[in-house]
Amino acid sequence: MSDDTTSAQAFAKLLAVVTELRARCPWDREQKLADTPRHLIEEAYEVGDAIARGNFPDVAEELGDVIVQCLFAGLILAEQSKFDIATGLRNAAEKLIRRHPHIYADTRADSVGQVLENWERIKQQERERKEPDGANSLAHVGRGLPSMMRAEKLGEKARRAGMDWGNIREVLAKAREEIAEIEHAVDRGDTAGATEEIGDLMLAVANAPRFIGKDAEQTLRAACDKFVARFDEVARIAASRGLDLKAMTPSEIDALWTEAKAAMRAAGPRMKQ
Repeated sequence: MSDDTTSAQAFAKLLAVVTELRARCPWDREQKLADTPRHLIEEAYEVGDAIARGNFPDVAEELGDVIVQCLFAGLILAEQSKFDIATGLRNAAEKLIRRHPHIYADTRADSVGQVLENWERIKQQERERKEPDGANSLAHVGRGLPSMMRAEKLGEKARRAGMDWGNIREVLAKAREEIAEIEHAVDRGDTAGATEEIGDLMLAVANAPRFIGKDAEQTLRAACDKFVARFDEVARIAASRGLDLKAMTPSEIDALWTEAKAAMRAAGPRMKQ
């Protein structure tokens, strides 16, 4: 039996199970299409976390959960419209074929850059057919993404359109400019202005990693993990000395933080496990 046949049978079984649950399970029957995005997003992030941890069994399991959520949303959609899972799958296949003319047509693409250029050109053509008056706008870009990811994607799109910082030093200069504007707003007691400038700062910083070949979401995720590890080490040191973090001054906590950093640096990779 071929791998394609085995995969098709497994997909058909999963679809049958999801369909039966939708028909017979009280919780599944109660769900509406508007309820599905939260579960889809949650499972997608679980996949991302498993990939970041390099845990392949978890990646496979979480990918399965994402597929379940996609099928479930597709079933509800089919109940409410003429679109169904089969239509969605056919449309997805046709879109991939259409956007890979270097594989399925006579277009040349010998590099990743050429592939991306063709992809964007074809997407632009599709958008022009759907929205003749707004095809060049960035308004549609990443609206469903978390803000950090959307900010980075907006920067990438703007770059392809010819508008971007030249290098990471220009991004950092913009960040320093925004920090100064935040401070001025705070000095004026202008909370609304400070909030707006903080947003501008975050937008700039979100685009900094791509200038050194990194991803904003993964960069921030790694920083969060590092913070957790250091916080736990600070708490461990405090507990070992009978100290109450809530009763300590900021300078005392800062001293513990510095000590924790040094301890983790000395322990190396072992401390991160």
